Amino acid sequence: MTRAEVLAGRQGGLINRQQSLAEGLTARQLRTLLDGGRWDRMTRGVYLTPVDSYLDQFDTARQRAAWLGVLAVPGATATGMAALALHEIRGLPVRIPSEVCLPGGGSVAGPRGITVRRYQEPIPALLLNGFPVAEVIPALGQALCRLSLHHGVAVIDSALHLGRVTKSDLQQVAQQIAGRRGARTARRALALADGRAESPLESWARVVFVDAGLAPTTLQREFYDDRGRAWARGDLAWRRTDGTWVLVEMDGFEVHAAPGAVYRDRSRQNRLMMDRAVTLLRFTNKDLRDGSAVATLRRALQL
Repeated sequence: MTRAEVLAGRQGGLINRQQSLAEGLTARQLRTLLDGGRWDRMTRGVYLTPVDSYLDQFDTARQRAAWLGVLAVPGATATGMAALALHEIRGLPVRIPSEVCLPGGGSVAGPRGITVRRYQEPIPALLLNGFPVAEVIPALGQALCRLSLHHGVAVIDSALHLGRVTKSDLQQVAQQIAGRRGARTARRALALADGRAESPLESWARVVFVDAGLAPTTLQREFYDDRGRAWARGDLAWRRTDGTWVLVEMDGFEVHAAPGAVYRDRSRQNRLMMDRAVTLLRFTNKDLRDGSAVATLRRALQL
């Protein structure tokens, strides 16, 4: 692996011409890599290397979209969803725009597939691999009005959960979006945000249940035995009028696929089945989409 490819590995597998030459490649070697098919040209002056990513295919796609903009447009700052992806904020759509802005609100036609946005005010930014990336608070303000409610809530939840913003910081975000198209949905996302959510799937579930009139009583509810050991936990929890509880766990494949997790889940669920004070329900993203999660939860709450 070349030094250039090591650098590309920190940039979603991408590198631009200037970086390639700075990392020791000659123009002739660069042409050889491209002509031989080891590297692919993504856009003018930006190349995709064969470096394996430690991220899954969706996060890799977001990272590449984010890096593409700053690598292709000299002097540009990553903004909006691209900046959030580079800050490793979760909950973004699979496909995000390669969006950047230029100092002073300058306007140029970016390479194909790259959006150069104009902002009148200077954008607070930090450097990542030498490239400016909008800080999380302004990036949220730039992105929220372009996100659906589900993605908006998930992104804010993630930023809060990771400690990148605080609840008080969200007031600044609300000021940034005032009067913009999409602000109504963005304000609702800000109101629903809760940093206790530990995954985008939990955030999406909460939005679905709230829209169905089934807002949870609390999140991350734990139950302990006489020795202080946690034996039951729900991502979302509802307290029935008789004092008993309904817990909901949202299952992503990666969380429960390992054999050890399967055995632990089975043992815990068997115990819950014998406890009349707690009802455990488990749903996937498919259950949210087809409405079965809402129907099942509604029945459970009426028991």
